[in-house]
Amino acid sequence: MEQFRGTTIIAVKRNGKTAVAGDGQLTMGQNVVMKGNAVKVRRIFNDNVVIGFAGGVADAFSLSNRFEEMLNKFNGNLMRSAVELALTFRNDEVMRKLEALMIVADKDNLLIISGNGEVIEPDNGVCAIGSGGNYAYSAGKALIENTNLSAREIAEKAINIAGDICIFTNHNIVVEEV
Repeated sequence: MEQFRGTTIIAVKRNGKTAVAGDGQLTMGQNVVMKGNAVKVRRIFNDNVVIGFAGGVADAFSLSNRFEEMLNKFNGNLMRSAVELALTFRNDEVMRKLEALMIVADKDNLLIISGNGEVIEPDNGVCAIGSGGNYAYSAGKALIENTNLSAREIAEKAINIAGDICIFTNHNIVVEEV
């Protein structure tokens, strides 16, 4: 059975703001667009945290739900919640096999959390995941290094560039900023 996939999520941190942007495409297999306006970027924990997810839909929802549980358990401490989630992966064989990635951000932190329990903190203020992630990341990195655009403007432009060249990325963009 084929999974629903195909998305692009980028996060850009600049001048005290972090913008997380995602496209709306949901793809079945390699050649069928099932939905063009899926929302894969959302605010959680009293609107203080923004998440964007990519990968198998069921796995992405499971990953985001588990992360939100950790945020509630640790009073919104993003880093602690991410690390504790990673630790649970080490002891839970089902969780270690989630085919999903998630970008999480609050006012201070920006992280990528993988479905196999990895927590990665980008070192240049830009990260991206999903089918068009490498395109968006390249565009975002070039824009952050060579322009004075805001985090939000860079995230939007990077997703649009990815949408121009990646068949799994569209131009139906949702952006949230913290």
